[in-house]
Amino acid sequence: MENEILVQISQKIKSIRKDKNLTIQEIADRAGVTKGLISQIENSRTIPSLLVLMQIIKGLEVDLNFFFNDLSLDGREAPILVLRKEEYQKFEKESASGYQYERIFTRKIKTGAVDFVLLEIQPGSERDFVTTDAFEFKYILQGSVKYIFRDTIVELHEGDSMLFNGRLEHNPVNEGIVPVKMLVVYFFENLE
Repeated sequence: MENEILVQISQKIKSIRKDKNLTIQEIADRAGVTKGLISQIENSRTIPSLLVLMQIIKGLEVDLNFFFNDLSLDGREAPILVLRKEEYQKFEKESASGYQYERIFTRKIKTGAVDFVLLEIQPGSERDFVTTDAFEFKYILQGSVKYIFRDTIVELHEGDSMLFNGRLEHNPVNEGIVPVKMLVVYFFENLE
């Protein structure tokens, strides 16, 4: 499956950085941006402006042609797309033990993009609050999870779903004894 261009860019940044044994802080310093912004870009949580993207590429010390060479821009798609479970791509959104993401499907839709992800959260896993520049839809496939927002807590159980603005700080917590599995759909807007 060809990933949506924005996801490809975030993965390419992370891949080059890791290949060059550079930390997120080093790239942030070179690009003149914050460590948090680099992390959010690498984890497809925010979309870099063209200027920021160029600063990051310069900070990675790679040629522009090399960076953009293998990114798919043609947008041609089959009318029916089937993706087998073994083709799902595991990835890390933030540094946190016990949170496993698998990308199922990503596509640009008009001036936005949609990203389908499977998330598994192990019992007792912890991380900091996060934000995403997207609306987030959650569907609980297995287990129960507490979604903690700054001013409220929402408990979700198998079969429950929730849609919210990912710009709200949030943190899913598994207080149970079995892993929580959920389908997550990110709706990114205004990508032009």
